[in-house]
Amino acid sequence: MSERVVIIGSGPAGLTAALYAARAGLEPLVFEGFMAGGVAGGQLMTTTEVENFPGFPDGITGPELVGRMRAQSEKCGARFRPEDVDRADLSARPFALWAGDEKVEAQSLIIATGATAKRLSLPSEERLWNRGISACAVCDGALPIFRGKVLVVVGGGDTAMEEATYLTHFASKVVLVHRRREFRASKAMQARVLSNPKIEVRWNAVPVDALGEKVLEGVRVRDVASGAESDIPASGLFYAIGHTPNTALFAGQLERDETGYLVTRGRSTHTSVEGVFAAGDVQDRVYRQAVTAAGSGCMAALDCERWLAGA
Repeated sequence: MSERVVIIGSGPAGLTAALYAARAGLEPLVFEGFMAGGVAGGQLMTTTEVENFPGFPDGITGPELVGRMRAQSEKCGARFRPEDVDRADLSARPFALWAGDEKVEAQSLIIATGATAKRLSLPSEERLWNRGISACAVCDGALPIFRGKVLVVVGGGDTAMEEATYLTHFASKVVLVHRRREFRASKAMQARVLSNPKIEVRWNAVPVDALGEKVLEGVRVRDVASGAESDIPASGLFYAIGHTPNTALFAGQLERDETGYLVTRGRSTHTSVEGVFAAGDVQDRVYRQAVTAAGSGCMAALDCERWLAGA
């Protein structure tokens, strides 16, 4: 007998979809292990403090928030398996999914596999991750450790411009490091950055290491033309070099955009295959917040429930 609803992913989108599907009596099965970064629970599992998720005025850690969402959906009837789904056949219903050698059939599928922030793989990156290094200025920039401090942003696209501008609300100064002599960002975004007195641009420079033992104390950069290295004293280093959506499993089966994000129809979560839905960062290249992922997980469960009723 095939499952009525299978959910792949256990971040805010997958867990919210599980909660709504469980409350609808669909008894969803959640495969929670699929994450390109190797972390069940999504990017929140690597976030120490979450201060912008509604309902937690004193903040909450990412792992605790994920744990509460999982417990709530499980209490309502969601079932969990820790395995990865490593193969899928969406050519016919029921859909076929494989976790190792075991095959699971599904009448409907909600994909919430998320996206992985690109990193620079600096020598000290792992030690100082979440101790001054972040891949989301909007998520972390307002934390007390960054207020009134010098912060560094790496990147040259619209996201880098947006994050550098956002951080000026909290930082004493923002240093925007870019490897070329011109930005890729839109002219309007560039103008906003270049006219901001709190933003200093380091052209033709690339970070080569993060400095500090227990917390970030600076960023070492190299001039790409001369090879000369220099240190920027800073309390924060923010990567704005893009994300990789975790969609390789569905290549050739579902429509993806030019950067690999799943394409959904209109304002819905329907993908290019009937009965398959996408929620969270796997289809969101703009907002990428825990609360928006949770909202789209709700949408996916509602879309799925209605689709099953009419299928």
